[in-house]
Amino acid sequence: MKKFFDKPWFYKVIALLLAVLFAIYINSNQQGYVSQSKQSITNITATKKQTIRVPLQVSVDTDKYYVTGYPEKINLTLQGNNALVTSTINTQNFRVFIDLNKLKVGRHNVKVKVNGLSNQLSAVTSPKTITVNIQKRKSRSLPVQIEYNRDAVPKSYNIGTSSINPSVVRVTGAKSEVNQIDRIVAKVTLPKGQSVSYTREVILVAEDSKGRQLNVVINPVTASVHIPISLPHKKVKVTVTPHHEADKKIYSLTADKNEVVVYGKEEYLKKLKSIPLDVDLSGIGTDTVKNIPLKKPEGIVRVDPEEISVKIKVSDGSAKKE
Repeated sequence: MKKFFDKPWFYKVIALLLAVLFAIYINSNQQGYVSQSKQSITNITATKKQTIRVPLQVSVDTDKYYVTGYPEKINLTLQGNNALVTSTINTQNFRVFIDLNKLKVGRHNVKVKVNGLSNQLSAVTSPKTITVNIQKRKSRSLPVQIEYNRDAVPKSYNIGTSSINPSVVRVTGAKSEVNQIDRIVAKVTLPKGQSVSYTREVILVAEDSKGRQLNVVINPVTASVHIPISLPHKKVKVTVTPHHEADKKIYSLTADKNEVVVYGKEEYLKKLKSIPLDVDLSGIGTDTVKNIPLKKPEGIVRVDPEEISVKIKVSDGSAKKE
């Protein structure tokens, strides 16, 4: 056996086998690396198609012209290699616009343009064309009127002079539209039964003489409206009136308040001089204190306070006579 291992060809065979195994190992690892590398390159260079919403810009002399009819945003479909489409969407270093600079007053169908994109990308807008209306621009300063539903306030209540801030606004739009403005109005809807002053921020609208809303820009677009609502009131005296006194008793009645505040319609308040406080003395034979509610006369909505405390002193009338 020793002579077998000492032979030169044996070592040559062993070396050859080791070389073959090493080559196979190296080759398998290189194939795996190349496969992963090819996959990465494939992902980067693959074609991608994606649609996004983008702002539509309008190129026009805004000092002279007012344009209507175009949408604020449109769809843009980009197609190209994956990495380029993704980076373009992320950065959005491009412009989608309509060019109206060489057009005259009137209606026009214009093409939507895109610039700032790589020539390796294809881009399609939706819509491809847009119909716009170009008119001469005009601005006016106009006062603001207030409109509200007065019937929401109970009849007994007074409505003071309403106010609005700002009271004058700037209106801009197509000359033909601005010329039709009859009024700028803040429309307020009061809740039914509104019994306290009302303050709200209200959107302003421009209307023509027939009440139709016009397509103009109002600056500012809202205003603060204040509608003062109050219930008329005044102070009146309290007249204490005893009832059902016992024949042999003497009563002394002292109310803790001589005046109260009454709320109601103006016409009834003018006539009212005092309010009665009826004290029922039935069954009262000793000194006591009694809380008595005040009755509201006709046309009176509220009395403050609603009840009055009365001290009742009782003495024997027959003993005094003797």
